[in-house]
Amino acid sequence: MLGSPVTMKTDSFFAPPRTIVLIGMMGAGKTSIGRRLAARLGVPFVDADAEIEEAAGSSIADIFERHGEEAFRDGERRVISRLLDGPINVMATGGGAFLDKNTRGLIMSRAISVWLRASLDTLAMRLERSRTPRPLLDKEADMRGALSRLIDERYPIYEESHIVVDTGDGPQEPVVDSVYNSLQSFINEENIRKNEQS
Repeated sequence: MLGSPVTMKTDSFFAPPRTIVLIGMMGAGKTSIGRRLAARLGVPFVDADAEIEEAAGSSIADIFERHGEEAFRDGERRVISRLLDGPINVMATGGGAFLDKNTRGLIMSRAISVWLRASLDTLAMRLERSRTPRPLLDKEADMRGALSRLIDERYPIYEESHIVVDTGDGPQEPVVDSVYNSLQSFINEENIRKNEQS
């Protein structure tokens, strides 16, 4: 179910023209940053993974186990497409969503994508503290090595996103500020280009 509209006072100076999709590795802070960003923009926050679990009636780990990654990615794409058809929101996606060519095409054409880029050290530290099941990591004896391989595979694709913001292990508000300011700049530049073409 789509997240509830934020009722707290917002200091937003602009309304996003379309959904903001946060991409990045597991542990990059997509959910926590996303909630804060949605509050600032005055729009709902949506966790795509939670929406997938609700639609499937089972956990992501179970979907991977029973049906495999390909079936999961198909369902993920359908859910993300449905969410993009709905009200403008801030959406956090799973770490592998943007890797799928068709899902990536949907996001790039119908949303503004923001990559929360984090270092291997930051990701490893956060994931070691996390109790959230991670289907691609939980069976790995060498989590850091597995993360390093995923970074090598994914970061060149994440670089296709509209906006890149670095996130570390410090306070989250400065990261939210960076995302917010980058969005403003991106939207302003986009509007200038549209005006020049009209």
